[in-house]
Amino acid sequence: MIKRESYLNRLIHNMWNGEIKVITGIRRCGKSVLLFELFYSYLCEQGVPEEEIMKIELDQRRYYKYRNPITLCEYVESVVQNHKEKKFYLFIDEVQLTTKVVDKENGGIEVTIYDMLNELKAYKNLDVYVTGSNSKGLSKDIATEFRGRATQIHVFPLSFGEVYSYVGGDERKALEGYMLYGGMPRIFALEEERDKKDYLSSLYEELYIRDIAERNSIEREDILNDILDFLASQISLLTNPNNIANALASMRNEKVNPTLVSNYVQHAMDSFLIERARRYDVKGKTYFKYPNKYYYTDMGLRNTRLNYRQYDSGHIMENIIYNELIRKGYSVDVGVITDRTGGANVQKEIDFVVNDADKKIYIQSAFQMDTERKESSELTSLMLTKDFFKKVIIRMDVPHNFYDENGIFHCSLIDFLLGKAELF
Repeated sequence: MIKRESYLNRLIHNMWNGEIKVITGIRRCGKSVLLFELFYSYLCEQGVPEEEIMKIELDQRRYYKYRNPITLCEYVESVVQNHKEKKFYLFIDEVQLTTKVVDKENGGIEVTIYDMLNELKAYKNLDVYVTGSNSKGLSKDIATEFRGRATQIHVFPLSFGEVYSYVGGDERKALEGYMLYGGMPRIFALEEERDKKDYLSSLYEELYIRDIAERNSIEREDILNDILDFLASQISLLTNPNNIANALASMRNEKVNPTLVSNYVQHAMDSFLIERARRYDVKGKTYFKYPNKYYYTDMGLRNTRLNYRQYDSGHIMENIIYNELIRKGYSVDVGVITDRTGGANVQKEIDFVVNDADKKIYIQSAFQMDTERKESSELTSLMLTKDFFKKVIIRMDVPHNFYDENGIFHCSLIDFLLGKAELF
């Protein structure tokens, strides 16, 4: 069992806070294990009786009847009301918040699981936890539907730090495996490379694609697949729906509607399969609408999408850094800075502008800086900011961390991923 300490600690910290704990994340990233095994074990170790932990897994046949929100609410209320002297925990797995039923006893109004969970939350001897895999049905509407009374905990695939704590051994070799196969937990129960590739491929085809298509009534699944292929090949590169539509039109020899592309990209984001990083004008302090960058939530899923043909270490490294920054809870943008040297106005890029409340740092991702041109390219964008915020270059080709004469911090990728180098 790989310990998900950061997520477990967040659950522990938010126990009995008067809010519903909503655990989101891409399917198969470990949400159910976190709640039903790790957190469950913690409660038992703290002396909570098993009968005071109600576990309902809505994707299991024996719990199907509780997909009806009214039936679920009535069952929980019957337990909680009859034992007011006890404190109960309610775990619900794979909540579908869009399901509506008619409450015939109360004027025939339509109710959803939102309504029932909000009702259950009122019980002082009940602490509620739910998991869900799709932001369209769970994440985006939390603030409004739960009336600001929910704590969201977003779970990602395994970080490199979590993976290395499990596999151990040579750090660089472990990182190479992580860059290739990613951090979906099931991968680490498989030994053969063929089994790992088959598992990731089946996840994509049999779970994610089907899930996106069914949830959103996708009519052109072929175009959805082409979009995901294109985005997989373009990680760390700027693009927009028009560019994607034009590329697909050329490849397919048919007209592709940019609006359709934009909708399908949003569906992929709603499923937590990809993330979008917006471009930010560092000096103008404004966002550009287009183009943006798109990153895959997991490198194994990205690589299997391309059948492992496009293994570009620099782009994969940038994607992994982005995921790690997001996982740590930072706000992350792509920085744009204008170079006006010699009267020209040339836009240059800072890979990441990272914000943590009132703190900010600039980060460049550089697989290696083995030429003067590459070094100048990475340093120039950072120096153009002409401010006092910390500037960092995360590199794969340095054995130790150091500050250069410009005050820029050069950080080993492995040290960054293992938490050995504090950025803030």
